[in-house]
Amino acid sequence: MNQPSGFYNLGIAPNILGILDKLNFKVPTPIQERSIPPAIEGKDLIGIAQTGTGKTLAFGIPMIQAALAGRRGLVVLPTRELAFQVHETFQKVGAPLRLRTAILIGGEPIRRQLSALQRDPQIIIGTPGRIIDHLEQRTVSLASVGVLVLDEADRMLDMGFAPQLKRILQNVPRDRQTMLFSATMPQDIVAIAQSHMKLPMRVEIAPSGTMAEKVTHELFFVQKHDKPRLLEKILTEYRGSVLVFLRTKHTVRRITQGVRALGYTVAELHSNRSLGQRKDALEGFRNGRYRILIATDIAARGIDVRGIELVLNYDLPQTAEDYVHRIGRTGRMGGVGHAISFATPDQRGDVRGIERLIRATLPLSKLPELPPARISLLPQRPPFRPFQPHFGGRQGFSGPSSPRSPRFRSGEAGRSGFGHDAGGRRFARSKWRSR
Repeated sequence: MNQPSGFYNLGIAPNILGILDKLNFKVPTPIQERSIPPAIEGKDLIGIAQTGTGKTLAFGIPMIQAALAGRRGLVVLPTRELAFQVHETFQKVGAPLRLRTAILIGGEPIRRQLSALQRDPQIIIGTPGRIIDHLEQRTVSLASVGVLVLDEADRMLDMGFAPQLKRILQNVPRDRQTMLFSATMPQDIVAIAQSHMKLPMRVEIAPSGTMAEKVTHELFFVQKHDKPRLLEKILTEYRGSVLVFLRTKHTVRRITQGVRALGYTVAELHSNRSLGQRKDALEGFRNGRYRILIATDIAARGIDVRGIELVLNYDLPQTAEDYVHRIGRTGRMGGVGHAISFATPDQRGDVRGIERLIRATLPLSKLPELPPARISLLPQRPPFRPFQPHFGGRQGFSGPSSPRSPRFRSGEAGRSGFGHDAGGRRFARSKWRSR
């Protein structure tokens, strides 16, 4: 006879327990074990745990149980990828119970979202901007929300969502249950908790900045122009899935082109990609169609892929906290993993900041012999071609300073069309500017 699941003594309803058994969820993680009972009791909660430890089920199970009892739920998260991840988990547990959900994110057709809202969802999962869009169009009401979850709230503030969060909090009932979950908990999040939560219970599994136990770390100091060669060298030494982080979407695009030219299956993930392209990149990386995923920090908290062998920081993150989230993509749920970081000699201060946060020294490795630059990972820019205006023909003058040009109308014409007054304010010299 099967032993009862470790979820059985947490106050979870029998029908949900049966689904957890079928999904082979047998032993709750520490954050789940400590968060689920008070959350089911309706208490406000602040949950802090390193990434990859099962926070989604820690708030998802109580929220689903509350929704089935008539208390509607709202989950607010910073990115589309994280929204998809949470929605997928809710579907696994809630779909057999006929739980109705809606996902409200940017980049997706509004009609599909309106259709989901018309089915009277019991739980809404969304990003702040799109939730505000629906509030402004009066296509959604938050007046009946009984359970509010702010997931990765620190990241939402980092991304400038504070005004949207404030407005969402103003539109949900004051008499509600509120839960905050994150890997870090800076002071501005504590301020939100104090203003919008009722005597919240704090569940902290590990101190903020704690890394996964089975993830090993490695650091290389390397000149910026040698990074592509070092990346090429490292990619030949790992056969499993590799997640590469860079700071800017433009660099992601160029590095992806270079890695693809080396013969690897690779996808890119950044904010300039369409929703369909981002979903394809994640699914392809998850199922092995792409062995390498190159991304900006948009993926630091939105990827739930087990078995990532290596996380490589081609560029150091902008904040030490982001290092924790990036590295959390490997070694998930107690698994093993490895993290490599490239730092230029002038970034020693940034390295020390990371080491202070994680309370450990990043092991420094000697730079290996690098391969010749047989394929440039940073393609040269196309040669500069001076602008030559075209005169004549029915089109007439079609240069960027032409009054017919969209660049002129948008204020992007050359300097000759503008001047500055004594106060430094810009004005248009050309008579065409007034048309």
